Amino acid sequence: MKVYADLHIHVGRTEGGVFIKVSASRDLTLLNILEKSIFKGIDIVGVVDCASPHLIYEIKKYQEEGILSPLEGGGMRYKDRVTLILGSEIEIGGEKKGSPHLIAYFKTLEDISLFSEKISKYMKNVSLSSQRVNLNSKEAVEVIKSCNGIPVPAHVFTPFKSYYGSSTDRLSKIFNNFCNEIDAIELGLSADSDMADQIAELSSKTFLSNSDAHSLGKIAREFNVLEVEEPNLEEILLALKRVRGRRILKNYGLDPKLGKYHRTFCLECGYIAKESPPVTRCPKCGSDKIVMGVKDRIEQIKDHDTVHPFFRPPYIYQIPLEFIPNIGKKTIKKLVDYFGSEIYALHEAPYEELKKAVGEKIALNILKARNGEISIASGGGGIYGKVFLEN
Repeated sequence: MKVYADLHIHVGRTEGGVFIKVSASRDLTLLNILEKSIFKGIDIVGVVDCASPHLIYEIKKYQEEGILSPLEGGGMRYKDRVTLILGSEIEIGGEKKGSPHLIAYFKTLEDISLFSEKISKYMKNVSLSSQRVNLNSKEAVEVIKSCNGIPVPAHVFTPFKSYYGSSTDRLSKIFNNFCNEIDAIELGLSADSDMADQIAELSSKTFLSNSDAHSLGKIAREFNVLEVEEPNLEEILLALKRVRGRRILKNYGLDPKLGKYHRTFCLECGYIAKESPPVTRCPKCGSDKIVMGVKDRIEQIKDHDTVHPFFRPPYIYQIPLEFIPNIGKKTIKKLVDYFGSEIYALHEAPYEELKKAVGEKIALNILKARNGEISIASGGGGIYGKVFLEN
């Protein structure tokens, strides 16, 4: 079975209006996420704020009402269309440098409830998303494992809140023997497989490309295609371990140039580096007050040029519909109403059918984005890159 999975999505608030992720959209309620995932064409969603007692209560309520149904292999089924994977993102506060983020995925509501209880002893407010814990990474993994959880370092290259970006030049220095407990890492929007496979210790790891969505529209801007037998957590874990025929077939993600932290950004004059990496000082004004770009950081710490292990799946660049010129919410709705999902419209719909749905000009723009007939101005310092369609 081929399934589409986005395993890093945030909840803004509960249905009752309690804030969970303050920086996320208020529209990001659990049920809205599940409905939007169907709209997008996603089969499995990982919601990474489920250790909040408010969400645990809400999920339990939905289970009692029959809205969510537990799966034997882990996860919860919604409308027999999409699987919810229960996850938690935490900020590690016990490292010597930086505050990297770590995601944990759990099989059952009981497991994540136990994790919520245990991890709350090391943080100020377990009700909010991505809270800082007074543990180092090894200690956090011990807590995660004690609750049958699966640890995955989040957006590992971004300049803030990541392992390579702000804490270390090697995961093995942080996790030590626990490095073998890490089956997968999340690349983040500003990196791809070519970039990550310049670091030797990652040659044994599975790569995930997830959206880290803070609004409904950003769901599935990055996603993974998995070969599994059932859409549940046990099967996802087999795919991360690449055993018994389960695997990641493809990673879909932004061209890293579109990411908010791809190149070095000057905090003094706002210049985004175009020079050969690594850029550690502003080439324009000379300031050393910069936000180091992901490309620049990898160039600093890499072991070799890109070497893909035999199992590495293709990384497919996608320009989300919302990034394509002349496409707004109404056009996206037309496409989904016509084709059934945003992913199909973006990647597979034939030109003639696209033309019937939204007209020749927009159909051509979608094909140009699909075929890479674009130019991109790189992003940096929290500013997304920009897409320019070629004539």
